[in-house]
Amino acid sequence: MARTSASQDDQIKDQTFSELQALIEESEKLLNRSASLVGEEAESLRGQIALKLQQARDAMSSARARTQPVVDATETYIGGHPWQTVAIAAGFGLVVGLLLGRR
Repeated sequence: MARTSASQDDQIKDQTFSELQALIEESEKLLNRSASLVGEEAESLRGQIALKLQQARDAMSSARARTQPVVDATETYIGGHPWQTVAIAAGFGLVVGLLLGRR
């Protein structure tokens, strides 16, 4: 059961990064198409687009680098302690249920 959830999380994460990558690629295409525009404003616009694209790439790389150790540690713990994980989840569910039941 935990593996299925981890697999779904991986799919969601991969889909998110794929969509962000597609956005970056589309922006690059638009930037290349705007090369036919002339003038100071067009050059300024291309510079701003290029800067934003680089910031998006950096943010994506940074997010992936920051989250990967947490994902790996979680998968290792869950894989090594499946019954403890189930007990913790059940305990958490019980506490939340009791809190919601008091209302």
